[in-house]
Amino acid sequence: MTGRPRRDPRAERAARQVGLGARPRFDLAQPPGGLSGIGPSGRPRRDPRAEQAALLVPGGDRPRLARGGTGGIGPARASAPAPVARVIRMDDPACLIVVVPDLPDGRLDRLDRQVLGAARVLADAASGAVVLLGGAGTPDLMADVGPAGADRLALVDLASDDPEYRAATVCAALAALAALSPRHVLFPDSDDGADLARRVAARTGQGLMTGVEVLTARQAIRPCRAGRREQISAPPMLLTLAPDRVAPYAGEAREGRPLPVDAPPVPPGAGRIRASALRAADPATMNLAEAPFVVAAGNGVTDFALFRSVVAGLHATPGASRVVCDAGAMPRAAQVGASGTVLDAVCYLAFGIAGAPQHLQGLGRVEHVVAVNTDLHAAMVARAGLSVIADAQRVMPALRDALAAEDG
Repeated sequence: MTGRPRRDPRAERAARQVGLGARPRFDLAQPPGGLSGIGPSGRPRRDPRAEQAALLVPGGDRPRLARGGTGGIGPARASAPAPVARVIRMDDPACLIVVVPDLPDGRLDRLDRQVLGAARVLADAASGAVVLLGGAGTPDLMADVGPAGADRLALVDLASDDPEYRAATVCAALAALAALSPRHVLFPDSDDGADLARRVAARTGQGLMTGVEVLTARQAIRPCRAGRREQISAPPMLLTLAPDRVAPYAGEAREGRPLPVDAPPVPPGAGRIRASALRAADPATMNLAEAPFVVAAGNGVTDFALFRSVVAGLHATPGASRVVCDAGAMPRAAQVGASGTVLDAVCYLAFGIAGAPQHLQGLGRVEHVVAVNTDLHAAMVARAGLSVIADAQRVMPALRDALAAEDG
C-alpha cells in the first residue's frame, strides 16, 4: 500500500453518466480554469486549449492573448484604424522645377509620370519644389498630381491646338514664375512635347537638351551621332525626357497645392500658324501599335460577329491572340504578342485569352489590363488589374446590351 487513493474507473464512469437510455451518455463538460478532471495520480489535469481560450482578448483582426494574468477580462479591442496617408509639404522651396506635361485626354499618362519622377530627383537634390504647368479645365487632375510627385499645380490653359499659342503661354507662365527661381523646365520627348520644347527654347533663347536618357542633379546624358556616342553635360534650363528611361515617382504623396500664375493672357490666333482641330482616328482601322484601347479575342471566343459588335460599341480597336489568327477568324494584322504587335495602349480587354508568355510580351507597356476568363489561375488573370471569372460568350452579350442601354 502506497497511501495514495485507489481509483475506481467504473464508479467514475457511472458518476458522469447522464440519464438512462439505450446508449449511455456522459457529461464531458470541463471544469473552469482549463482543468479537465483529476488524473490517475490525483493531480488536476490541464487543458491547453481551454487555457488559451481564457487568455484570448476578444476583437481585432488577429488573435491576441493577454499573458499578464488578466486573461480574457480586458476590454474588447477594436480593429486597427487604416493608416493615414502622409502628405509632404514644401512651404519655402529654394527653387522650382517646372514640368510641362502632354496631358492626353486631360490626364497624366505614363510618360508624364516619368517626367515628374525625373523632376522629383532634381528638386530633392536642390531642396526645391516640382511645379506642374497646365491642367486648366481638368478638375480631376488635382487629385493625381500630388501622388505623382508635384508640390504645386499651376493651372494654365495648354489645351489649344495652336502650337505657337501654347509656346507663348508657357513663356508667359515662366516669366510670371521668375521671382520663384525656376531652375529647369522638363518636357516629355513626345511628338507634342518635343515640338513645344523647341518653340519655347527659340522664344526664350535658353539651351535645350533633347532625348535625355539619364538625368541627375549634376549631369544629363543623351545619345548622339546615331546612338554611337553619348553627350554628357550639366542639365541645361530646358530638357526633354526620353520615354521609359526614368521611373515614375513612387514615394509619399506630395501636396499638389494650387499655385496662382499672374501671367498676361495670350490672344489666340496671334501666331503665324493656323492649326486645325485634331480629328480622332477611326478605331476600327487604327494601327494596333498606336491604339489607346484594344479589345482582343482568344480561344474562348466562338461568336466573332458578337465580338465585333462589342468592339464597335466600346469604340475600341480589335485584336486577337495567335490561335485565333492562325485559325483565320481574325486577320494577321490584329495579332497581339511577341510575334505580332507590341501594344502601347492605355487599356487592354482580353476575352477568353489564357495568356501565353509570347502574348504577354505584347502587353509590356499597357497601363490597364482587364481579363475575362473561366480559369481563375490563368496567366492573363494574374497580369490583369481587373478580372471577370466567367465565360466570355456569356459576358459579351451582357456587355453589348449594357452599352446599347447606355447609348439610349
